Amino acid sequence: MNPKLKSTTVIAIRKDGIIAMGADGQATLGSTIVKSTVKKIRKLTNGKILTGFAGSTADAFTLLRRFEAQLSAHGGNMYRAAVSLAEEWRKDRHLRVLEAVMIVADDEQTLLLSGNGDVMRPDNDIIAIGSGGNYAHAAALALRKHAPKLSAEDMVGAAMKIAADICIYTNHNISIHTIGKPSKN
Repeated sequence: MNPKLKSTTVIAIRKDGIIAMGADGQATLGSTIVKSTVKKIRKLTNGKILTGFAGSTADAFTLLRRFEAQLSAHGGNMYRAAVSLAEEWRKDRHLRVLEAVMIVADDEQTLLLSGNGDVMRPDNDIIAIGSGGNYAHAAALALRKHAPKLSAEDMVGAAMKIAADICIYTNHNISIHTIGKPSKN
């Protein structure tokens, strides 16, 4: 048996002109924690785009490099770069076997990219991936409904803490990054 390295929970929430993305820092190999400070979120194009990944670390870095190349090829247009990466990912037989998913976000949209060729925009401005993604997503939906005054960053932090309390592949070493400008209310 060849155990796989897991990079676990990433969530993105868009609220009031701010996009907040958070991730835990745990990577495991089989049932062993091998690192607790993995950086799963990157800022690209001079801090204008956030990207987070879950899955095999090496595969995620391969996708990150390809996404950066697509951003460069499309003049920083995140949506066009995401669609091009998804097409490349689905058609290239070497990329098709990569085991990772990505969330990318800029000041206008948040997208999920997968190896199935998916480029999806969430209906409710919340998206989460990884082994604890469903826990974080459910927590964020509840927070949005029952604690609407929380900021996107606070919601991400609370949702990640809940996921870390439930998912064995998610730790409490949480990093949160934000982009955007607060909307005027």
